[in-house]
Amino acid sequence: MTSTALAFLAAGFGAGLSVIGGGFGIGKLAAAAMEGSARQPTAAGDIRTSMIIAAALIEGVTLFAIVVCVLLAIKQ
Repeated sequence: MTSTALAFLAAGFGAGLSVIGGGFGIGKLAAAAMEGSARQPTAAGDIRTSMIIAAALIEGVTLFAIVVCVLLAIKQ
């Protein structure tokens, strides 16, 4: 394999792992928020707001990781 092929392979693995990690993190976040809302319904609005902010931060980091993987793949 050439170094370019290995770079594409590594970028694909890196992008895949970052997406899987982001999905897992958002899933755990949503599960915890649902459990918290079920335990204390009066705080559901605050919990939802915190969950949306945290999910946006997780997605931002995931997108950044994908961009880094693509940039490393196309670097010559």
